[in-house]
Amino acid sequence: MDTDVIVIGAGPAGLTLAAELRLGGADVIVFEQRAERSWESRGIGFTARATEMFHQRGILERLENIEITRQGHFGGIPIDYGVLEGSHFGVRGAPQYKIEEMLETRALELGVILRRSYEFHGVSESADGVTASVRGPAGPEEYTARYLVGCDGGRSTVRHLTGFEFAGSDATREMYLADVSGADIKPRMIGELLPNGMIMAAPLEKDYTRIIVCENGTPPDRGREVTFTQVADAWQRLTGDSIHHGHARWVSSFTDATRQATEYRRGRVLLAGDAAHIHLPAGGQGLSVGVQDAYNLGWKLAATLGGWAPEGLLDTYHTERHPVGERVLRNTLAQGTLNLTGRSVEPLRAIMAEIIAIRPVARHLSGMVSGFDIRYAMDGPGAGRPAHPLLGTRMADRELELAGGGHDRTARLLHPARGVLITADASGETSRAAAGWADRVDVVRVAGFPAGPEENGAATESVLVRPDGYIAWTAPDGGDLEAALRRWFGEAGHKLRNPEEKKET
Repeated sequence: MDTDVIVIGAGPAGLTLAAELRLGGADVIVFEQRAERSWESRGIGFTARATEMFHQRGILERLENIEITRQGHFGGIPIDYGVLEGSHFGVRGAPQYKIEEMLETRALELGVILRRSYEFHGVSESADGVTASVRGPAGPEEYTARYLVGCDGGRSTVRHLTGFEFAGSDATREMYLADVSGADIKPRMIGELLPNGMIMAAPLEKDYTRIIVCENGTPPDRGREVTFTQVADAWQRLTGDSIHHGHARWVSSFTDATRQATEYRRGRVLLAGDAAHIHLPAGGQGLSVGVQDAYNLGWKLAATLGGWAPEGLLDTYHTERHPVGERVLRNTLAQGTLNLTGRSVEPLRAIMAEIIAIRPVARHLSGMVSGFDIRYAMDGPGAGRPAHPLLGTRMADRELELAGGGHDRTARLLHPARGVLITADASGETSRAAAGWADRVDVVRVAGFPAGPEENGAATESVLVRPDGYIAWTAPDGGDLEAALRRWFGEAGHKLRNPEEKKET
């Protein structure tokens, strides 16, 4: 085998996945058709959950001059995302090219091989691996690996050539976006509804402003070559103001097409990010859901390659992430109805604004868009026993008082992308029960588990956290610890594959 995993696409999902696989001990080659990293800023931020996950790997700090804001919207209706404790609308001021630069630098530091100017042409599968056909600067080449993952965007060649079904709805409208300078455009952070459409404007770096223009009646045409003149004409038709004297760093378009692969895995080929799901960009969810796919898949695929994954672990990538993707498609469709249908929906928007002012509703929507409300099914409590409120949810960043003195934080404990058992059990029984998994799970003894709003008043003594930051077991009310360890980390004392044997498999 040339490598363990071939990743097609060096966007945020592909680069995140490659780094996660390296943290798990797998060898990775990423093929990207672009000759160099794009300088387009298609996205300008990400959600609260993606923020946490970058922080849990110690890379959030690499992004400079970012802004974390509580104030956001749902379909253009203002909402305070801080109504959910610890939540926020997300990070602003992080153009996608800066995010990709950060992720690429991290991946290369970890030993990922990145090959640009390579176009994917097909893959064949055998009992023990795949052979990928690519065309590079020197012509056609073939590479072998144990698995191949398509992270090559909404028009994924991997998805198309390998026969994944991409179910959903076609585009009904097209929107323009551009980064403009020299036009003195006032901010419209959550959008402004106008008689014949909607516009948004958000300040970027170096006096540039990101604008989005949605003009009612603009038919989708993905083959159209968009020009700044077209964007400026549409802006003037909607607002009455001319921005033609401005300068556009780049222009593009997108649609409200909404589709999702019916399966995220077919044998040794998997999909992640936009290759698995496309939707209207709303609230920075596209990039964010893609990197969350990568964090969920990375450790599971690395465990499979490492030889210690329990049976069925890799299949939980689809069973956990597909419902999340479905929900994102649903909420972005709803937001598009509220924000892009024109004045005809004003009565609905007025009623929604009243409903959103109700605190439990605001909490619900905040959790949905931020990703904080994701709860995976864990094999936890026995029949008739209530599940602990934390079981299956994200591990929020908390300060820990260590049993031996000193302090640490839960986010820092996840930097190596290993499992973590945090326990306040003074008897040492919990720590001893996990001893057989020391090669995969770090045990951290604390003086007491700090209470947080996520518990809803329930006592917590110990938590087992997966590498992707989700809680797989709790004490009390989380079931049997050893069963949870076997469920997510395989058998105790399993002999890991020798890295020197990788090329011989």
